[in-house]
Formats: sequence, C-alpha cells, structure tokens
Amino acid sequence: MMHIISLIQSGVMEVVKELYGVSLAPDDLTISPTRKEFTGDYTLVVFPFTRFVKKKPEDIGNELGNALLGKVAYLHGYNVIKGFLNLELSDQFWKDFLGDIYAKENFGFLPKNGHKVLVESCSPNTNKPLHLGHIRNILLGWSMYKILEAAGYDVVRVQIINDRGIAVCKSMLAWQKFGRGATPASEGLKGDHFVGDFYVRFDKAFKEEYSQWQGTSEAEQVFESGKQNGQSREEFFKAYKDIYFNEHSALGREARDMLLRWEAGDPETVALWEQMNSWVYQGFEVTYKALGVAFDKFYFESDTYLLGKDTVEKGLQSGIFYRLDDGSVWIDLEDAKLDKKLVLRKDGTSVYITQDIGTAQLRYRDFGVEKMVYVVADEQNYHFQVLFEIMKRLGEPYAEGLFHLSYGMVELPTGRMKSREGTVVDADDLLAEVVREARENTLERENIAGLPEAEQEEVIRKIALAALKFFLIKVHPKKRMIFDPKESVDLQGQTGPYVQNAYVRVQSVLRKIESEDLSAASAHEPLNADERDLIGQVYQFPGIIQEAVREYDPSAIANYCFNLAKAYHRFYHEHSILRAENEAARAFRLQLSMAVAHVLRNGMDLLGIDMPERM
Repeated sequence: MMHIISLIQSGVMEVVKELYGVSLAPDDLTISPTRKEFTGDYTLVVFPFTRFVKKKPEDIGNELGNALLGKVAYLHGYNVIKGFLNLELSDQFWKDFLGDIYAKENFGFLPKNGHKVLVESCSPNTNKPLHLGHIRNILLGWSMYKILEAAGYDVVRVQIINDRGIAVCKSMLAWQKFGRGATPASEGLKGDHFVGDFYVRFDKAFKEEYSQWQGTSEAEQVFESGKQNGQSREEFFKAYKDIYFNEHSALGREARDMLLRWEAGDPETVALWEQMNSWVYQGFEVTYKALGVAFDKFYFESDTYLLGKDTVEKGLQSGIFYRLDDGSVWIDLEDAKLDKKLVLRKDGTSVYITQDIGTAQLRYRDFGVEKMVYVVADEQNYHFQVLFEIMKRLGEPYAEGLFHLSYGMVELPTGRMKSREGTVVDADDLLAEVVREARENTLERENIAGLPEAEQEEVIRKIALAALKFFLIKVHPKKRMIFDPKESVDLQGQTGPYVQNAYVRVQSVLRKIESEDLSAASAHEPLNADERDLIGQVYQFPGIIQEAVREYDPSAIANYCFNLAKAYHRFYHEHSILRAENEAARAFRLQLSMAVAHVLRNGMDLLGIDMPERM
C-alpha cells in the first residue's frame, strides 16, 4: 500500500497545477498528522500558497479540499481552520491498512539498503568501573545501533578503551604500594571495582601528601610568590593542586616515572598493566552482559595513540597543516569559526585529535563504513567539530558521514558524581538498586505470584531493565537529566514498565483465544474515535523510525512507544474486545491489539528492552 502522505502529496501537486498553474515538488508541501483537538487525520499547511494565489488561506484551503476529494483515494472529507486544511481518511483506508499489517511481526522495518555505519559508544577508562554516565552512553549507542539496523543499515558496534596514561598508572602505583598482592578473587570483588578502589586510594594518599606539604616552608614560599591580590591560602592551594602534582609531589613523580617505563616497554610495568587491565575487562564484560549489550570490535588507546602522525606529515606537504618555529604543528580553522588547533606538540608527540584522525582512518580501512557515529558527552562538542572539519579538509571519503551524538550529564537526585573521591554511582550498584525497586513494586501486586521462582526473577529483571533503559533514553540526548530509580519503575508514569504493561494486556487478551478467523474485521463500521486514533498511531511507526535515524534521537522511539501504550490502555478500558458488540468489531479489535503488540515489542526492542508475557 502506497504511503498515504505520498498519495496526498501527489494529489495536492496535481490540483495545484490544475487550479493555479503552478508546479510544486513534495518538499514544497508541509503535511503532518492532525492535532488531536481537530477533526482529521492529516493536515496540509496552506499559508505558503498565498505567495502565488492571491486569496485568503481559508479560501485556498476550501478550493484544494474540494478538488482533492475526487483525486485522492481513501479521502473521505475535509475541513479548513484558518490556514490549515485538515483531511479525513475513510474507514476503509484504515481497515485495509490494518488487514495488511496486523500479522507482520516486523512492520516498520526496512530491508537492507547496502550502506554501512559504525557506532562508537561507552569508551571507558581502565582505572575505574563503569558508572551512571557510561550507562546513558551505552544505552544511547545500543539503541542507535538497533534503530539504524531497523532502517536497513549494516551496523558495526565499537568502542575505544582508554587503557593508558597517568590515570591508569595511578591505579597501578596504588596497587603496588597498598595492594599487598590482593586480587579481585581474594577480595571477592568485580575486577573493575577492585581496580577502581585503588584509583580512589591513590587520590586519598595524594590528598594526604598535599595537605602535609602545605604546612612546609617550601609551600609557604610558593604561596607568597604566586598568590594573587586578596587570594586566601585555601583558594591558592585549591587552584595549585595540579601544578603540585607535576612539580613537587613524590607520588606524582612515581606515577610519571611509571608512565615513562610503560612507554619504554619495561617488561615488569607492562606485565602489571596487562594484569590490572584484564581484571577491569572481566568486570566490564559482566556489566555489558547484565545490560544486554555487546560490541563487534574493541579499539585500545595503547594501540592508537601513535596513529595520525603520518597523516599530519602528509598534510604538511599539501598545506593542510603548518609548522611553527618551535616545531609544533597546527591547522588553521578560523575560516570555519573553530580557531587554530594543535595537532603535534613541539617534541613531535600526538594530542588527542591526532590519534582520533588516525583511528577514524583505521576504522574505515577495517570496515569501509560510510558513516561514523560517536556517542560522547557534550563536554567534547568542540573536539568533534574540529575533528570532523579536519577530516573534510583531508578529503576522507566518509567525512560527510561523521556525526557526534552529543548527550548531557546524568545525575541522581542527590547530585553530581566525582570518580576520584569515590562518589560515583557504579553501573552495577545502580542496576542492583533498580532491580530491588522493581522487585518490591512487582511483588506488592502479586500478579506473578503463581509463576515458578525462576520465571518471577526473569520478569523482574525485564521490568528493571525496562525501567532503567526507558528512563534514560526517553529524554532527548542533548538534555541533562536526573535519574530517579524509584520513579523509573512507576507503573502509572512515563516509564518502561508502563509500556510493558500495555503489551502484557494484549497478551492476556490473546491467551483467551485460539486460532481464530479474523476476516470479519473488514466489515467493522463505523470506526470509533479511539480505534481511529490507535490505528493512526500504529501507522506512524515506520516514519518514527526514519525520524530517529534522521535526528540520531532514540528518545523519539521511546516517546512514541509511551504514547501508543497510553492510547491502548485507554482503548482497553473504554471498549470491550472479546465481548465486542458483534463479530466484526471483535475481529477488528483483535487485529488492532495484535498490531499494537507487534509495534510495542519492536519499538521497545529498538531501545534494548525485552517485553515480558506477564507482569
């Protein structure tokens, strides 16, 4: 069945040509679903037509509506409100549509389009466990992968792991100093938590050292010579901490020495690095499995940190980059309003942008993708603007397909998190908290009390993950948000469990019927307002997927699923299904319920959410 908007577009272009002698293209027309407070299914905005038709918008709308009635199949009526032409489709259109798709489990999904896209997400550090911010990152990346796949793309899921640098050496040094040979197994801890505890232990030891140093004569001399007018000792030393670490701290010197030994390939240092990283990776994998996500390839900064230097050297020869007298290499992006950017230090070492250039090139060689989506927090907005502009100037074939899926910080009701102080909310702890809330909520209602314990636990797990994932994804990625575990499991709110409950309601209906001939549905008439609204929302699902792809916005899917679930809950309460007024109404409503269930299941799957049969 041709999409109704395409039919309307064709009809409008034809009658505009006939009535006014003007040729229009589909992009010249603004057509969208009619707002609920007005009668109609689709609305054409008429105001732009006044440019070439010297009449009132209302008059143009009536002329178009009257002409369209004879042109567009399934068009039943129209009304005009100011500059808006509201078009009403016939019941037959909706019945034909429902009869065509209600049994299609993958309605809305497109066949393979031959295009390949790469999605990078998570990108953790190996000096600490995954936390709440990582969860939002992971879930956005996973959902984008599922949405792109549903739209026909071949999708590669990757992450780059920050497994080197001074932060990693801090954890390693702390283990050497305070670990006494402990392992995750000996302490009964996940590997990432175990290593993260040593990162916190280093910071604690450093703070103690810094505090003691501030009482020395050396510190007093530094304060007297460096303080600004009116600056207190507390203000000065708070700002001086990083300089102290690099210039005075014994712990800082040991950590830097360890980094130099690692870079030089010292066998003992590298062995410790490999051992501690392996503990972290084992811990990460447990969390990924609990979240239901996986990756096709891991890139490691220890392998990529030297990449990009050859590209910069070639770019110097072609004039893309330039070298200063001190030996450093830069690119001038001022004409793109991005300032000048360093790409090689004067000692010839890379900066982050350099290795990101090389990593993008490596990924293209690995997979031949046309698009790359980077799921990274909004603190890095400028970095990716610079990276993408450089890739365009380098003439990379995928440069126009680079996209930064930027997202805002996620906080808890108690406030922000700080990893060095050990106040970060671990992903595992948060998962456990949401499961606890889901268990309390579920067992209070006793709806699954008759199930075996293992099945009860599986239902609770699905509800908990739906609560977590939906709550984090339903907010537009660019917005900062507060995650409330208790609110996330509310069956009456805009939550994952609320949407799951609509699906479960359909399953409870379908369990009461056997194989049943539903062909009588075509005789059901007239459709009531709730039936038309519900089937109209189902019809929008393919377009919502395309919108989510176009905008790189999984929240569009989440909010669509919530609105569809809300409409079904209302429909379920207002209209009998199994005891409908006649056989045709019963068959139609069963078809409609099945279509809603398929769309809810598929829509939530695009968010990484499984649907339970009972809850």
